[in-house]
Amino acid sequence: MATATWCYRGDPEEEQPALLVTFSNGQLQRPDAVRFSLYRSSEVANPRKRRRRILVSETERLSYVGNNFGSGAMKCNSLCRYFLGVLNKDTGQMEVYNAEIFNMQPLLSDNVIPDDTRDYQNKSYREKVDLCIEAFGTSKQKRALNSRRMNAVGNDIVSTAVTKAAADVIDAKGVTALIQDVAQDDEQNMSIFLPPCHEDADKPENVYKFEDILSPAEYEALQGPAAAFMNITPEEITKKTEEKSHCSFVLEELKFLPADEKSRDRKARCLWFLDLLIKFSFLKIIKKKHPMGPECPHIISRKLMKNFTSLTYNNGSVQNLISASLKTKIAAYVIALALHIKNFQTDLTVLQNDLKLHESRMMDIARAMRLKVSKAKGMPGLENDQNHKLGTLSLPLPVQKASGSQRKRKKMN
Repeated sequence: MATATWCYRGDPEEEQPALLVTFSNGQLQRPDAVRFSLYRSSEVANPRKRRRRILVSETERLSYVGNNFGSGAMKCNSLCRYFLGVLNKDTGQMEVYNAEIFNMQPLLSDNVIPDDTRDYQNKSYREKVDLCIEAFGTSKQKRALNSRRMNAVGNDIVSTAVTKAAADVIDAKGVTALIQDVAQDDEQNMSIFLPPCHEDADKPENVYKFEDILSPAEYEALQGPAAAFMNITPEEITKKTEEKSHCSFVLEELKFLPADEKSRDRKARCLWFLDLLIKFSFLKIIKKKHPMGPECPHIISRKLMKNFTSLTYNNGSVQNLISASLKTKIAAYVIALALHIKNFQTDLTVLQNDLKLHESRMMDIARAMRLKVSKAKGMPGLENDQNHKLGTLSLPLPVQKASGSQRKRKKMN
């Protein structure tokens, strides 16, 4: 490795240091034949960039380039200071200059600054920015550039592999078999959000057991809040109907509470919990510890949060979220509870209106629960002009069928 010294004498106020250069690929045979050019940053107002320099040297065979910034800069310049002494032999005095070392690397191109810019002009804006980052960017910018290029290559490889794998699967199984697999997956996904179904039950009440909807402890906790329904008067029902303080299903069933005290108490508790489920389904993000108010028993509030919400992280805090799939789960439990209240035959359209669901969605849930759906006239005072759908749970359970959207997809194919 050879070292040559070259001093740039510019404006004295600029305090430009002397430049010491080293050539990385050999020794200089004729140091006096090397021509140097110094380029400095035009951003003089930026304290970090105004001292950036690019030094170019030309010989008869090669051109060399070095700089004092970026990955090509010599780290010794930042660890210590260098000085250059010039001795005047006549006076015996020496002048001392600040010095900076440049490591000159061979530039394997015809010219340092290309004359033909046609290729450059044809590049996109992103490619031009990348070229600038390669030449003048910080170390962080260069690492980000390399990472982005590696990711782009990785994405292309993954996309090609996925496309090939999909084509292989289609060739192996065929389109019809794949559609059937998707339909089975949809049915399995739906079953996750349904109450436990006992297909081997001997009676309708054992298909969706009451204990799977309300445990004995939860049922006992409903005695206090449901007491208001136990002794409700027709005048109070009329007032609640005008105020719309409860859902239509509950308001209608309150008119037909049994005279027997035990049956009346059971129905009152079920109606209070069903009304609570429907109100809970309208929430989206739950921030309060007791979202249904202080009158809701703690064990019931905990059941709602555990079974019908999912945890999500938002704005630095953990929140409970009711997603569309969890709203489907609430609707399924509402239907199951309504079946127990109505002797396993209930008006699905009334529940659909209370839950504010689309009819197709409600029918999908009912069919997934193995209900027989038939047409019926609406209940008195509840949109009699509308054709209501009646859901019946009876044995043997009907064979589960694909939803309407799946049948339409098969018909199209």
